[in-house]
Amino acid sequence: MKKKIKKHPIIPDPVYNNITVARFINQIMRKGKKTIARKIVYSAFDIIKEKTKKEPLEVFELALANASPLLEVKSKRVGGATYQVPVEVKGERKMALAMRWIISGAKSKKGKPMREKLAAELMDAANNTGWAIKKKSDTYRMAEANRAFAHFAW
Repeated sequence: MKKKIKKHPIIPDPVYNNITVARFINQIMRKGKKTIARKIVYSAFDIIKEKTKKEPLEVFELALANASPLLEVKSKRVGGATYQVPVEVKGERKMALAMRWIISGAKSKKGKPMREKLAAELMDAANNTGWAIKKKSDTYRMAEANRAFAHFAW
């Protein structure tokens, strides 16, 4: 039997005192360079505040809510065949996927600093447009297409 992984508590970030923002910073962080990740996120938040005249934390929360998926497909072997079985996405994973998609959407853009790309992607996600939202709808469409295999869900 697999050993249960113990989750270590995440300390809220120093500026917004928010655990979700701290988690987002950790996702952006590469090679343990947290100060650089913080600079990117906070300057992206500043750009959002400048452009939208709204509280950046609200835009961030809305973007995550809009980008988080309800359904996803998982592969399951039955006999000799592998089926794509649609399954519901639970809380923790919803956020993780939304963050991952927003970050990869920002990374896929070219020719601008990361803070600008991230700010743009967060504002797009808050407005229900952009790469992360497209990825969410593709995932949902895939789950809908494989609805016939839902009875294989475990």
